[in-house]
Amino acid sequence: MFSKILIANRGEIACRVIKTAQRMGIATVAVYSDADARAPFVQMADEAVHIGPSPASDSYLIADKIIAACKQTGAEAVHPGYGFLSERASFVEALEAQGIAFIGPPANAIAAMGDKIESKKLAKAAGVNTVPGSEDAIDTTEEALTVSNQIGYPVMMKASAGGGGKGMRLAWNDQDVRDGFEATKREGLNSFGDDRVFIEKFIEDPRHIEIQVLGDKHGTVLYLNERECSIQRRHQKVVEEAPSPFVTPEMRRKMGEQAVALSKAVGYHSAGTVELIVSGADPTGESFYFLEMNTRLQVEHPVTEAITGIDLVEQMIRVAAGEALPWTQDQIGIDGWAIENRIYAEDPYRGFLPSTGRLVRLRFPEASHFAPPARPGSARADDGYIRIDSGVQEGGEVSIFYDPMIAKLVTWAPTREAAADLQVAALDAVELEGLGHNVDFLSALMQHPRFRSGDITTGFIAEEYPDGFAGAAVSGETTRVLAAVAGVIATADADRARRISGQLGEPQLPPGDWTVRLGTADHAVSLGEDGISVDGEPVALAFDYTPGDRMVQVALYDSDEEDSEAVARYGIRLAPTRTGYRMTTHGRTHDVRVLQPRHADLARHMIDKVPPDTSKLLLCPMPGLLVKLHVAEGEAVEAGQPLATVEAMKMENILRAEKSGTVATINAAEGETLVVDAVILELE
Repeated sequence: MFSKILIANRGEIACRVIKTAQRMGIATVAVYSDADARAPFVQMADEAVHIGPSPASDSYLIADKIIAACKQTGAEAVHPGYGFLSERASFVEALEAQGIAFIGPPANAIAAMGDKIESKKLAKAAGVNTVPGSEDAIDTTEEALTVSNQIGYPVMMKASAGGGGKGMRLAWNDQDVRDGFEATKREGLNSFGDDRVFIEKFIEDPRHIEIQVLGDKHGTVLYLNERECSIQRRHQKVVEEAPSPFVTPEMRRKMGEQAVALSKAVGYHSAGTVELIVSGADPTGESFYFLEMNTRLQVEHPVTEAITGIDLVEQMIRVAAGEALPWTQDQIGIDGWAIENRIYAEDPYRGFLPSTGRLVRLRFPEASHFAPPARPGSARADDGYIRIDSGVQEGGEVSIFYDPMIAKLVTWAPTREAAADLQVAALDAVELEGLGHNVDFLSALMQHPRFRSGDITTGFIAEEYPDGFAGAAVSGETTRVLAAVAGVIATADADRARRISGQLGEPQLPPGDWTVRLGTADHAVSLGEDGISVDGEPVALAFDYTPGDRMVQVALYDSDEEDSEAVARYGIRLAPTRTGYRMTTHGRTHDVRVLQPRHADLARHMIDKVPPDTSKLLLCPMPGLLVKLHVAEGEAVEAGQPLATVEAMKMENILRAEKSGTVATINAAEGETLVVDAVILELE
């Protein structure tokens, strides 16, 4: 077994690998860029080596710097995590030339499967179902148009070396191809150093199913069941779960056996994933097609660990050291249900635009597990647990240089419904301030009736939120709870203000009646000796609040009887505003106004402030790099026409005209780094 390993990655996956290595008694070495000098993974590792400036192309993507760090520290092996150098065959060969082990598959398997064009040919030759499409790279937009029309729309344009949702664009017609083909090439070149693009048929009503494989160097390859990764946004996975609510035991066997056959065909060992696209319109489940094989650990690997009891990172290390897998296929079972939500630095209330900045406050619910022991098939006695995989900390910064992931929130429970319920409760307990994030959106997904039914496809988010996200649906029960809580905390805050002012002499009871506005509706809240009422209806609550608290845990009861049981629980995040509180729970943020009734009557006569008209301005919606200007001063433009392309966190975003007009002035230049709401150009 190795005595010291180096992790050639950063963030949460570096922390993840370090934790398992520590449990195994293996010393760890971290490598870090300028931006990561104070990152948690650097602090966790036994040693740390600085490898360059913040851009990944100047640090994490330079193999020679990783090898030099190994020699400097005496690391015997390298775990690549995912992304960066994890699927670069030349990196594996360079390590081997220096006598350093690679904790992953052999170089020939990476080369065979890492190229989407070549891997598709290999899969087809091996008898695996493949999606109809071009077999070779496409060089020009005109060629892309010809191929797309031959296949038939809709089609997917994909960077050959792409992954993680980057370098992919859906085209429904010729115009989409004209708009997106060159952008797809640029994304492939910028993110992966390879601008080759191929095109394949887009399967409608698709479900994204992936099979986890694990092999050793002694010829054993196992499939560790499937993961459902259908809930995606812009081809980036948002929610993953294991097992899939769609896959039957027979489907699982067929998919697993094909994945194992493909792995053996390329001499695969270590952890890997065979990704499949499945037609949700086929109730038999027979219409599944090979997409690609990821020759590395996946972001969503924790859900597989949760249902199998196998620590995948530990097994990768053991396999790299030459050990044999200790199980047979029939020993790999399914225990309970696991769901993973990816908490991103992006603002769903502003079209999911990337968000950067400092994490002013960061609190997660208490995690009860890190990783399960290696005991596949054994039963659990507990009712559920929470796992947090994160690579950031309070006071740290989410920069423009890397992906926007803040954490992965994983819940395990005996059933899918219980795992989803636990997600809602855990998301309620997350406190995250300083930048935009998607916690509300994830909670809304977990509560959505369609998600709960298991009727999901890769189009779920676009179909259910066609006009963007404005918060989860709010029940009448939630409205009453929020109004009652607002009344109680307003009373407590008023009482505190009276006690510290020193101007009223003897303490007086604060007012017990409030007018609480949620949305556009006013609610009469009364606090008296008989309890709390909202609009004349009693509400039985229990919670502790001290002025200044940012979070309260609220239990709702059927009645005030001492032996009654809670019918619902809410974790409510609080922030004071000028006239009340901002209250967040169950996937929605509410600006709640709390006034005494006579003040509320006067407030109704206040004139609303009208926001300024910015429709003539093209504002940069996120921090990013202005990659391209599509228009010039004096040029006439039509509504919907592309005006500029901004790159943020490795993704290109095309900004379009909201209205027709003429370009009056251009205020930014290509290659310029822009801040949020910077004026790119003005129309007249």
